[in-house]
Amino acid sequence: MKAVILAAGTASRLRPLTENTPKCLLKVNDKTLLERTLDNFVANGITEFLIVTGYLQEMIKDFVMRNYPALNIKFVYNKDFATTNNIYSLYLAEEFAKGEDFILSDSDILFSEDIISGLLADKNPDVLAMNRHELGEEEIKIISDGDRNVLEISKVCSIEKAIGESVGLEKMSASYSTALYAELHQMIDNEGLANVFYEKAFERLIPQGKVFKYLDTTDYFSMEIDTVEDYDKIKDLKI
Repeated sequence: MKAVILAAGTASRLRPLTENTPKCLLKVNDKTLLERTLDNFVANGITEFLIVTGYLQEMIKDFVMRNYPALNIKFVYNKDFATTNNIYSLYLAEEFAKGEDFILSDSDILFSEDIISGLLADKNPDVLAMNRHELGEEEIKIISDGDRNVLEISKVCSIEKAIGESVGLEKMSASYSTALYAELHQMIDNEGLANVFYEKAFERLIPQGKVFKYLDTTDYFSMEIDTVEDYDKIKDLKI
């Protein structure tokens, strides 16, 4: 099992904190978000990584190479980070991830290592983490059937029908990743959809029979850090 970590964005909503620091290198208590993410994967036996960088990429590369010299970590640079969304960063990970079993992670999530353990332990080959809580317009929401199948996943799906929020951690099989990259090529190369969320590709794969199950991870801590207010809530958190 491999891991792909997307860390290209400018995090404009976190300024001035991110004027001179990429979001993934902001500290929570005594450790950066990226450090916590890598440690959570390593604790679950995953040691092969690709990090997609963009904004202030040299800071990220220097941090990783200084603190994790023994890990097998590759980097891909998204030179268009200012004008594309995370779907394009995922697209750039093709050589590393296509046809492989891997876990996809956003780099701006503070989360428990138990979520990775749960994804790996789930018998389903394609499964994503989901939290149940009161939902609004901003969350990537999930609509499911009674058998944990993800039928819709987007910001714009019905709040009333949604059962929870996608955490931003997805386990994919080799079969799923092969289909995913075929769809990404269609979306980006043929339709110019480089500035949308990658969940749009997940939705387009559902009618093709490529469907995630969800894993309810509500009992484990996770939080996406999008704003200064978010960061103020967790910067001194003891986890």
